[in-house]
Amino acid sequence: MTNKLKNYFPMIQERQEILARIRADRSLHARFRSWPAAQQEEFLDICTGVKGLKLLYDGFFKEVMNPEYVPSRLNDFLSHMLGQEVRILKVLPNDSTRLADESSLLIMDIVVELEDRSIANVEMQKIGYLFPGQRSACYSADLLLRQYRRVRGERKDSFNYHNIKNVYTIVLFEKSPKEFHAYPHEYYHFFEQKSNTGLKMELLQKYLFIPLDIFRKSQHNRTINNKKDAWLTLFSCDDPDTVAELIRAYPEFMGIYEEAYTICLNIERVMEMFSEELAILDRNTAKYMMDEMQNEIDAMHDRLKEQKKEFDEQQSKLEEQRSELTQQRSKLVQQQSKLNQQQSKLDQQQSKLDQQQYTIDKQQYTIDQMKERYDESLRNAIALLRSLEIPDSEIVVRICEQYQMDESQLQQYF
Repeated sequence: MTNKLKNYFPMIQERQEILARIRADRSLHARFRSWPAAQQEEFLDICTGVKGLKLLYDGFFKEVMNPEYVPSRLNDFLSHMLGQEVRILKVLPNDSTRLADESSLLIMDIVVELEDRSIANVEMQKIGYLFPGQRSACYSADLLLRQYRRVRGERKDSFNYHNIKNVYTIVLFEKSPKEFHAYPHEYYHFFEQKSNTGLKMELLQKYLFIPLDIFRKSQHNRTINNKKDAWLTLFSCDDPDTVAELIRAYPEFMGIYEEAYTICLNIERVMEMFSEELAILDRNTAKYMMDEMQNEIDAMHDRLKEQKKEFDEQQSKLEEQRSELTQQRSKLVQQQSKLNQQQSKLDQQQSKLDQQQYTIDKQQYTIDQMKERYDESLRNAIALLRSLEIPDSEIVVRICEQYQMDESQLQQYF
């Protein structure tokens, strides 16, 4: 790929030069070969300017944004993030009582005291924590208590609560938690405590969450419009064209990139930094996955409790229904006994009816036979009279007299 950034930063090394230096050192070569192919290419792309620098890497960030060496940069960054002029008075040490094992997911954590004595904690994370709100609230409370102890110790008898200033917790996510993706076009989330009545009261704890992954998506094919977006672009974008656009629009960022690319001249140092970042990423991913699994286990436990409660309720209803069914079954048995008695009576009546029907059928059969013989006798009489050549008119008269029937009845036999 074309080395576009070398035009801006001539100290950037060529790919073959870097590979030659790595191969010349056995330990560096062994470390380089231990990386997966994708990580090898990423390392070379960063060092050769094919991609922009990963300024969120701890080694880069601590050099180019160190509040002790270059306070003006962090002053400017915080001023644009908080929307107010900020000047750092001093850098406060991180307390060893930090929430257990949280450092494994952090790539940068700086606690500073601002000009108005407010405390700002600036965190940058590769992978967002689960429960970011709860975690940040706990850490903010810890910072507030630390401030209280420090100020009370300094002022002693002259201390009052007016001396306690705001505590800002500022978190930048390289990969933000899922809550933030419900707002795909928002990347600046500021929180502070407010009353439901409009009553004003300074409750000191304030939070700013910036999902850099959402910022990158929202800025796709858009120009850098202001200094705040410029700072976020600096920390989130490694596209060379965007980096070039950034330093053209804000030349003061040129010095940051120059310092970082100067660091890249020390291959051993950058490889160590890169290895540490890969290890941190592995730990971050494992930690995040463990937290997610624990969250799923807790959710499953809650669902099981709910299901157990529903099961017990259903079991109770089933017992009630079973009791009702037993009673109904007893009633059905009694009714069945009555039905059997009625059926027996009906069977007896049916038997009598069957016998009567048999008698009727037998009588009907006899009647049918008699009618057949009658009809046959009548036809034979007509045939006999016709054989004697007696006219039909006379035959009709004779038959009607003999069989006592009218002419209309006789016609069917002719």
